[in-house]
Amino acid sequence: MKQAQKTVYLERAWLVGMVDPDTDLRRSDPLAELASLAETAGADVVGRTFQKRERPDPRTFVGSGKASELSRLARENRIDVLIFDHDLSPAQVRSLEKEIGRRVIDRTELILDIFATHARSKQAKLQVELAQLEYDLPRMAKMWSHIAGEQQAGGASGIGMRGPGEQQLESDRRIARKKITDLKREIVEIQKRKRREVEARGAENFTVSLVGYTNAGKSTLMNALTAAGVLVEDRLFSTLDTRTRIWALSSGIRTLLSDTVGFIRNLPHDLVTSFHATLEEVAQANLLLHVVDASHPEAEEQIASVNGVLGELGCKDSPTLLLLNKVDRFRDPVELTLLRNRHPGAILISAATRAGLDELDERLRGIVADRLVDIVADIPHSEGKLLAELAVHAVVLRKEYVNEHARMAMKVPKRLLWKIEKYRVKDGA
Repeated sequence: MKQAQKTVYLERAWLVGMVDPDTDLRRSDPLAELASLAETAGADVVGRTFQKRERPDPRTFVGSGKASELSRLARENRIDVLIFDHDLSPAQVRSLEKEIGRRVIDRTELILDIFATHARSKQAKLQVELAQLEYDLPRMAKMWSHIAGEQQAGGASGIGMRGPGEQQLESDRRIARKKITDLKREIVEIQKRKRREVEARGAENFTVSLVGYTNAGKSTLMNALTAAGVLVEDRLFSTLDTRTRIWALSSGIRTLLSDTVGFIRNLPHDLVTSFHATLEEVAQANLLLHVVDASHPEAEEQIASVNGVLGELGCKDSPTLLLLNKVDRFRDPVELTLLRNRHPGAILISAATRAGLDELDERLRGIVADRLVDIVADIPHSEGKLLAELAVHAVVLRKEYVNEHARMAMKVPKRLLWKIEKYRVKDGA
């Protein structure tokens, strides 16, 4: 007898967004990304509401009239949660929940929820917990709002009835602050250890990091370049923990390629700060490969968002190569020509079909070669460890055996020169 499958209940969600009065909603869907985030979090998006206004209402964000409309829609459509595509103040959330009678969350809370679900390693879990606590701390009064309601309902909300609730709230805040301090201390230690690990790898290898908007195809590209077997999912933030694999170029030189967490517009600052340890590969990389979903209608905005996060990480001026991915989705050659004209230094690729990867390999070989030094050396056969290291990290142009030595004309990283200097042929013959 077949076992009955357990039915998973999806929360019914209604999306709310605010746009400028002159926005043409027929040209694009400003809530498309929020819908993807909500679905990634496990919600059933039932409907959406746009409001055109110049500035948010300080009490309810959308104004009393729109709040009443949302209350009616929530009742009629049996909505569990309303998700706003903006950051709301704790006071605005309380006012909206009182007015609408449904749970209200903002964009940051939704992203934090997704990160908490996808965190796998201890490091990622600590970083998400820290970001959540820093988000929740100023909102803790909301968690105790039911106490005030119960006191008022009993007619005893005056002097003498405020103490227990306020004492408990302050106690919770103290616990949260201490937990934040402890987490920051632990994450700082992780970051120091991570920095040492990354610096040690960087001292021995040319390091490359994939960066880009979430769902741009970074994991697919990493699999194509390294056969890493990284899980590829068509959902946002499927990768939170950094993965590093060996990427062997056609010249024989091996580099280290890291796949990092995807970025997103308005990525919560607390998350960026918390994930500094995870993003250490980005900060220390010799080269960043900025992967863009070129087929996305908001590709330019996504490029700007990623550059903004890189600026927060102090990587704004890091050597970067732009990769315009998913070009296999273009049917009109004119579109590709326009794309090249807009980004003349970029490489057009398709990680799925491997188109453009040879050009990427050639470009990277040139970048790595510029960091190499020409040298001729007589390496004794007894130096087996050094010979093995040169086979991995140097480009051997010519090799011949002379007595007990291997005479090698090669291009080597500057970091290896001190190991070879005593065997160097002075005249370079």
